[in-house]
Amino acid sequence: MVDREQDTALSQATGIVENALLGKTRAPVVHTFFDEATFTATHVVHDPENRAAAIIDPVLDYDPASGRVSHESADQVIAYVKEQGLEVAWLLETHAHADHLSAAPYLKGALGGRIAIGAHIVDVQDTFGATFNVGADFRHDGSQFDHLFADGDIFTIGEIEAAVLHVPGHTPADLAYVVGDAVFPGDTIFMPDFGTARADFPGGDARTLYRSIRRLLELPGKARLFLCHDYKAPGRDEFAWETTIAEERDGNIHAATGVSEDDFVSMREARDVTLGMPRLILPSIQVNMRAGHFPPPEDNGTRYLKIPVQGV
Repeated sequence: MVDREQDTALSQATGIVENALLGKTRAPVVHTFFDEATFTATHVVHDPENRAAAIIDPVLDYDPASGRVSHESADQVIAYVKEQGLEVAWLLETHAHADHLSAAPYLKGALGGRIAIGAHIVDVQDTFGATFNVGADFRHDGSQFDHLFADGDIFTIGEIEAAVLHVPGHTPADLAYVVGDAVFPGDTIFMPDFGTARADFPGGDARTLYRSIRRLLELPGKARLFLCHDYKAPGRDEFAWETTIAEERDGNIHAATGVSEDDFVSMREARDVTLGMPRLILPSIQVNMRAGHFPPPEDNGTRYLKIPVQGV
């Protein structure tokens, strides 16, 4: 169990959730767009009174065979924001995704807002900057983003208070955003019948992931949990991305209450070695560590993504 008294960030997040659940503060409205091509849920969360909003984990459509970018997914988000009369304050990334490219810069150009991610993105930039040999001009300080959040940071979406929890394990930089009674944990945890995220990417660690999940599950049980991905667990025909902290505690097939850390680590490590790499991992990381921007154009005016070749 996590000691809330010693975990100031968790205590703050818990207080924000409890105030919303008790009606002392407003609960946010959440609307989700699901991209079946990448199994990604993009969430638009807003204050229902003053219409301030944040967009969490937006998807850029990308065809790896042709290298062609399109914006159908992002344009659906833009249309919704405009129809609802929302003012976008934040474009929030839970981490540097390995399975889709971020549409944050495109949405910022259309709607405004500040692009934000966790401060530990610098660790991802160090690792993958070397992997892709990005050169001396690439900054490893996170300055491609408008804002870097640290564990325990507090911010607002309109008049709704929000808190940041650092939940590493899937990657070193994963964050969960707690907005009123709504929690957005990124890839840290999935629907109860599907389990948890892999922990075998560079900088990932199954034991760290377990501890991050335990920390999340200390939040109030009635907190709404909006997940970043769904892959349809066996026996389920519909995609799903919303659950509660209590449902995860009681029923998560990998990490429910009672699963020990050692058992989780054994399961997670054994499962991870059977998994192939995400289809878009190479383009995604190169773009997402740059806050959704592609590498700069070369002298012919064309932008290129690299594919490291091994074994030759």
